[in-house]
Amino acid sequence: MKFESVSVDVQRGLRIFPLQSKFFDVPGPALITPNRIGDHRGYFVEAFKADWFRENVEDVTFVQDNQSMSAQVGTIRGLHYQSAPFGQGKLVRVLKGAIFDVTVDIRKDSPTFGQWIGANLTAEGGEQLWVPDGFAHGFCILEPNTEVFYKVTNPYSREHDKGVAFDDPEIGIEWPIDLAEAVLSDKDKVQPKLADLNGGIEI
Repeated sequence: MKFESVSVDVQRGLRIFPLQSKFFDVPGPALITPNRIGDHRGYFVEAFKADWFRENVEDVTFVQDNQSMSAQVGTIRGLHYQSAPFGQGKLVRVLKGAIFDVTVDIRKDSPTFGQWIGANLTAEGGEQLWVPDGFAHGFCILEPNTEVFYKVTNPYSREHDKGVAFDDPEIGIEWPIDLAEAVLSDKDKVQPKLADLNGGIEI
């Protein structure tokens, strides 16, 4: 009887704390927030459920997990994407610290081509941003030593690794820092403009 009682409590807990999803005016991306079960010890969270994701967000399979750490506030990574046939969808979350996460629609013939979405993702809040294939992705570091974790739907391919300028005025991303003080990789300093994509990428 004791075992049955514990089992019932666990099932009730799982029903009370589901994943939540929010969609945007630009079709495709989604902001996902898992609810946390907390007490004096800390918390428990179901950060990802494959069947829920396929049913409520997009029917994809993740094949690889990536993690990065950025030491300095104001670091910008992106905007990055992979071209076909290695296009990547990304499910991004923060393990430590906080970021301003951005995705830009670069799909060929998309009615929202060039439009961007931004969201704050924090370790404390547990928010996740779904970035589908056909979108460029980047983020700005808001706290020191921030760690970012993301699941991807295709493995990395150097040949198909592409990018778009993070400061392209045609996109007009409202980054939360002075761009003159942004910390960038050599690659991200010279990414092409949106206009160089000739109307977008095929997916």
